[in-house]
Amino acid sequence: MTNGLKSRAATCPRARRRLNSAAQMDFIIDSMRPDDWESARAIYVDGIATGQATFETEAPDWERWDTAHLTQCRLVARNGARVLGWSALSPVSMREVYAGVAEVSIYVAASARGRGVGRALMEALIEASERHGVWTLQASVFPENESSVALHLKHGFREVGRRERIARHHGVWRDTVVLERRSRVAGVS
Repeated sequence: MTNGLKSRAATCPRARRRLNSAAQMDFIIDSMRPDDWESARAIYVDGIATGQATFETEAPDWERWDTAHLTQCRLVARNGARVLGWSALSPVSMREVYAGVAEVSIYVAASARGRGVGRALMEALIEASERHGVWTLQASVFPENESSVALHLKHGFREVGRRERIARHHGVWRDTVVLERRSRVAGVS
């Protein structure tokens, strides 16, 4: 599914980052491969278990996930063979007028949180999305997930609204904060 975006595969420049923590580790940001999904899925399952990352209650298999996400801009943070986190975009609509609008997903392994992995994934995702013609990134985040809200705001997203009691999640009405980032590079003319 290309949703009007350039159809070439993601060409993510491999970026090396050093995590700033007592337990230093190196990682690279790289394109996600299908064989990364089981590791990425485990990180997603952990995010689901927090109750603060998504309304989803189970992680999909590769085929369902692959169908729901744009082929471009699928990234992972790697430490050797270990996947520390992932990010991807999904189309917000199949209508051509929204071809450059995509929803952001970023998930970081519990052991790598607070160490710059989310920041590196977000920076690489923004760069890759603009290279592929995405002019607006959007996200819907639980307000209780303060670190995710802060990550988005730090990278040029702005809060455009709050959906109050938008859905029941584990029997509780939940709000979401709606965030968006308009590119200054893609879709400016």
